[in-house]
Amino acid sequence: NLREMLLRGDFQPGERLSELPLVARLGVSRTPIRLALDRLANEGLLESWPTGGFVVRAFTFTDVYDAIELRGVLEGTAARLASERLQDRNELDGLRSIQDELGRVIPPAAELPPTIDSFARYLDLNASFHSTLIDLAKSPMLRRTLDRVQSLPFASPSATVFARLKLPQAKELLALAESQHNAIIAAIENRQGSRAETLTREHAGLALRNLEAAMADKEVLSYVPG
Repeated sequence: NLREMLLRGDFQPGERLSELPLVARLGVSRTPIRLALDRLANEGLLESWPTGGFVVRAFTFTDVYDAIELRGVLEGTAARLASERLQDRNELDGLRSIQDELGRVIPPAAELPPTIDSFARYLDLNASFHSTLIDLAKSPMLRRTLDRVQSLPFASPSATVFARLKLPQAKELLALAESQHNAIIAAIENRQGSRAETLTREHAGLALRNLEAAMADKEVLSYVPG
């Protein structure tokens, strides 16, 4: 879809997007294209052009940094709410199951980089872990706010994972991510709200470390979508 094309870098910053060329390119009618453009402008990926149409928005490193930082704050709040609103420890079974499979798909001691299939599965599971964590907060308001933040380039939980796996310290970072996931689950189970919030914010900080390392290495950066 259009969002994926934008995050993939199919359009250049400042490039003008109009309905008719997109209709021809994507093979759909004008109505869904118009709705998609309006929504992407709402999310901040596009800017309205004074004479009609939209242009692709450029993002500075500070924009990206702030988006990841905001995700960390919101996910931290979600972890704290999850610990406060937990009624039965069985509610954590889904999170535990995802974490167990993450460890099986790419164990911390595995040879890196992984196969395409195992990496794709790891990305899906990592996204599911974060989404399930948000579900445990039982807050539709928080979910809506996070969805908007995560629509920005690099801001989603899995956006910089591949860069992490290409870095020299990949195994250490993989082990750290797994350890943080387990610690977050334990803190929620023990209803340690402040600890769960702090751990989750620290976990989001891994994405910032990945991005900073990728920005310093053009080969690694080429593996980061967007």
